[in-house]
Amino acid sequence: MGKLTVRALRAVLVVVLAGTVFVQAGMVWALATDPEDGPLPLNPLRVITILGMGSAQVALVCVGRLATMVRRGTVFSHAAFRYVDGVIGAITAAALLWFAVTALNAPGQRDDPGVTVVMGGIGVAVLGVALIVLVLRMLLAQAVARDAEATQMRAELDTVI
Repeated sequence: MGKLTVRALRAVLVVVLAGTVFVQAGMVWALATDPEDGPLPLNPLRVITILGMGSAQVALVCVGRLATMVRRGTVFSHAAFRYVDGVIGAITAAALLWFAVTALNAPGQRDDPGVTVVMGGIGVAVLGVALIVLVLRMLLAQAVARDAEATQMRAELDTVI
């Protein structure tokens, strides 16, 4: 990845992270104080939204750390697994939160159950993204193993030469 690409990615990540923090803080503030009717009730959809933004923030931070590792040339190391696992966990949490939204929305969709089916399909698709990242994690593990093997072979060749 080139320097420009990493910088552009980091800029996007910072903007999105700042936006989610701003919206999340506004939602928490609105829950605590509402000038007209007193505090807003804490309902499950508000909690799920705040938690969903939290999972997005975890993924953004982990991708940012991985981009830094790419820039430094250290992404093919065991330290990268922590951040890839963070992305997988955040995506899985987002899918589970989406399934919770689907379950909360389902009783209101008795006349048109197709909406619930579509929402469930979206949740399955999000879980599919987590599985794709898991496969990419396995590829990273293979690359790290190959890199370690190549380093060992170079060391052996250096001793022979």
